[in-house]
Amino acid sequence: MPRTRAKNDFATTIKTSSMKISNRVYLIILLLLFSTAVPAVETGMYRLLSVTDSGKLILVSQIPSKTKYVLDATSAKITVNGKPAEFKDLKSYVVIQVKFDLRKFNKDGIEIDGTATEIRITVPEDSKQPE
Repeated sequence: MPRTRAKNDFATTIKTSSMKISNRVYLIILLLLFSTAVPAVETGMYRLLSVTDSGKLILVSQIPSKTKYVLDATSAKITVNGKPAEFKDLKSYVVIQVKFDLRKFNKDGIEIDGTATEIRITVPEDSKQPE
C-alpha cells in the first residue's frame, strides 16, 4: 500500500509541475505577442522645429536629449490652454507637449517616425499669445 500511495503522490507532483510550466510558457507567449502588437507611446515636452502645411507633418526635438522625430499630425487633437486649436496655429509656438505612437512608416515618400495623437500647448496667462 505505501508503494501505491508513493506512486500516486509522485504522479500528482509531476502533473502539477508540468501544468505550472505549461502555464508559464503560455503566459510568456501571450506577453510576447501583446508586446509586439502594441506600438510604443511617447509623451513629453518637445521643441517644435518645423511644420508643413501640405501633409500635416511636424518635426520635433525631444527636450533635453534632442532626439528628433518626424510625426504625422493629421488626426491629432490640438489644444491651447485646454481649448481646441487648428493645425495652422502650431507655427506660432516653440515648445509643445506631444503624445504619439512610435511606429515607422512612409507617407508621400517621407519616412515618418510616428503618429501624433495629442498636441497640448500651455501658454502662461501673463505672456502675450500669438495672433
